[in-house]
Amino acid sequence: MQIYLVGGAVRDALMARELGLPAPAQADRDWVVVGATPEAMVAEGYEPVGRDFPVFLHPRTREEYALARTERKTAPGYHGFAFHAAPDVTLEQDLARRDLTINAMAVAAQDAEHPDSAPLIDPWGGLADLRARTLRHVTEAFAEDPVRILRLARFRARWPGFDAAPETAALMRAMVERGEADHLVAERVWQEVSRGLMEARPGRLLDTLRDCGALPRLLPPAARPQADRLPTALPGEADNHPLFTGAPLAVRWAWLVAPLDAAAQQALGAHWRVPNALQALAQMAQRERADWPAPQALDAAEALRRLQRCDALRKPERCRELLRVIEGLALADPDGAAAVRRSIRRLDRALQALLGFDSAAAVRQAQADGAMGEQVGERLHTARLHYLLQRDIWND
Repeated sequence: MQIYLVGGAVRDALMARELGLPAPAQADRDWVVVGATPEAMVAEGYEPVGRDFPVFLHPRTREEYALARTERKTAPGYHGFAFHAAPDVTLEQDLARRDLTINAMAVAAQDAEHPDSAPLIDPWGGLADLRARTLRHVTEAFAEDPVRILRLARFRARWPGFDAAPETAALMRAMVERGEADHLVAERVWQEVSRGLMEARPGRLLDTLRDCGALPRLLPPAARPQADRLPTALPGEADNHPLFTGAPLAVRWAWLVAPLDAAAQQALGAHWRVPNALQALAQMAQRERADWPAPQALDAAEALRRLQRCDALRKPERCRELLRVIEGLALADPDGAAAVRRSIRRLDRALQALLGFDSAAAVRQAQADGAMGEQVGERLHTARLHYLLQRDIWND
């Protein structure tokens, strides 16, 4: 039985050594076991967990150890594979089934703590491609799994200096033309897109999908005519603007779909099964930015109206995300961005003030004064407005 560390942990250690790229704070480690049977793994204390092929949990670390295996395409899409795991499957055969050469490198388990200085097992030239910043498929088997198109697109978003090898780019276009991308299910598309949106250059993910022709195929019919509207970069992406670098997924999703009309936006969110909270923020941003007020128009009454319309007092964090979305979209308009920022500052100060207002006490006072039903709500609104008018938050 021989055990090897393979894949991303080896790749990331070499990227740090060769290219100076920061290694992940906590990288997942993938292990491959050669020359073993399931029975031998169980005898060593490993716990079987794999359904499609033999995978085991280490008795102490609980990391996953997979028996070396080969795979064979049996049906369209990425579920249509038959796997073969046996003691005679070699490490080189296991590495051959991986997507990219930079992910098909390994070191022996005894060297796993320092893979950047260990003897490297690299049968497919992954180190040379890493140094050349090239994403190259290992074998033609790449074309059997359409998820690999999404993964390569996400890697280009993660490492802006990396590009697909010409033959790999051509292979992806051929996959799309054959209809392989049509078999991708919504959950897997969203899984990769959402991860890509959080990378350093999300726009490169979309560019990759455009270049190979996959992007329109991944959109619902209502959004396909607007595929070209999807941005080539998110606001502030090109210059690492603070708005971009700290933006959460909900904000980045709202930026991505902002150029689409309401019907296409809703159709895409439903098609990819985007979480409801993200869809709600995108729809709210589209509504609010359509009639965003000039700073001089954002007085106490208008601020309160907008905050109530956005349910900001119950969901203040979502409101702050909304303001971030609108501010980011304003970056594209140098003349209007300053005015938008002034309005946002006013609205944010109004929100902060109202979060310190004792609404429960105002309701009790209204009821004590004999208010009932809708009258209580009207009294509460008046009390909040009076409270805002007393705050020194309306001068920039």
